[in-house]
Amino acid sequence: MSRILYLTQIEIEHGAVRQLPAECELAGMRRPLIVTDAGVRAAGVLDLAVAAMAGMPHAVFDGTPSNPTEAAVRAAVEVYRREGCDGLVAVGGGSSIDLAKGVAIAATHEGPLKHYATIEGGSPRITGRVAPVIAVPTTAGTGSEVARGAILIVDDGRKLGFHSWHLMPKIALLDPELTLGLPPLLTAATGMDAIAHCMETFMAPAVNPPADGIALDGLWRGWAHIERATRDGSDREARWNMMSASAQGALAFQKGLGCVHSLSHSLGGVNPRLHHGTLNAMFLPAVVRFNASAESIQREQRLQRMASAIGLPGCDAQGNDLADALTAMNGRLGLPSGLRAMGVTEDLFERVIDGAMADHCHKTNPRLATRDDYRAMLTAAM
Repeated sequence: MSRILYLTQIEIEHGAVRQLPAECELAGMRRPLIVTDAGVRAAGVLDLAVAAMAGMPHAVFDGTPSNPTEAAVRAAVEVYRREGCDGLVAVGGGSSIDLAKGVAIAATHEGPLKHYATIEGGSPRITGRVAPVIAVPTTAGTGSEVARGAILIVDDGRKLGFHSWHLMPKIALLDPELTLGLPPLLTAATGMDAIAHCMETFMAPAVNPPADGIALDGLWRGWAHIERATRDGSDREARWNMMSASAQGALAFQKGLGCVHSLSHSLGGVNPRLHHGTLNAMFLPAVVRFNASAESIQREQRLQRMASAIGLPGCDAQGNDLADALTAMNGRLGLPSGLRAMGVTEDLFERVIDGAMADHCHKTNPRLATRDDYRAMLTAAM
């Protein structure tokens, strides 16, 4: 077993889900609400968590949408209160984990959810009253299990970030066995999400050498194992490394993200059917090129260091070598060739740019993007 005490307690091991009862007790939960989605239930993964909790009272909410909404938070809060729950166990991908964090706020705080959004000045309003959360990820991508934030679509249609150290899951149980049945395309898309987190946070200008080291190692693990995990879902070593890369990306992105996520958050709010990890994969090459001229990128040789982590002999000053490698990886994984192949059209650009300019990741990019810059990145990603 590998135990990491960094921002929270992390257990990463095949079979870690079997520790759920003991970890619930440690977190002070006597009757948790399991938050999951219909796909996790249908795949039989929920059954593994429920079996591990045999004899422990609990309730289940399986109505998490692919992009969690305030309406779904309200529905889960209703179950939480009706069943007398005292904590949350999120079993699923980033959507279920983020929804659980939304429930942790809404079940213990008054007012609409947007009151607690980061861009609304809501972070200080999230207090220690939040319900405790244990996260059991079933994908290797978002890293929400070790992150202090959640992304939720509020009632007015905006896709907003919610950030507070009180939202950090008390325990993250990383069990690669839960990802063995993940379909190839979902493995690829969530894996590129993890890679995007590692790369974008490494490019963020905040000074945090430990986070940079974690991000670079996560990038190496993700790049070296994503094709193996996509090609052979039963490859236990590849699954372990992808789950580690996912967590490492989120451990590192405490220092900030950037334009990739500004655009993905905004476009995902405009069209909630679009997969966040896939969007990150589409935007990453264009953002690497945009960031290449940033002073902090050049001074710290960040493009060259990322190129080394993925096995490239070097990277030109414009970021083309690195961007081309990302585009080629997307193609080898079978991901879409661009936004147009995902059904995105140019008439959405201005709405997406509006959202990107207001997103909490906008100001932590190494170069501050203008509307024209975002328009150019969207065009390049088409």
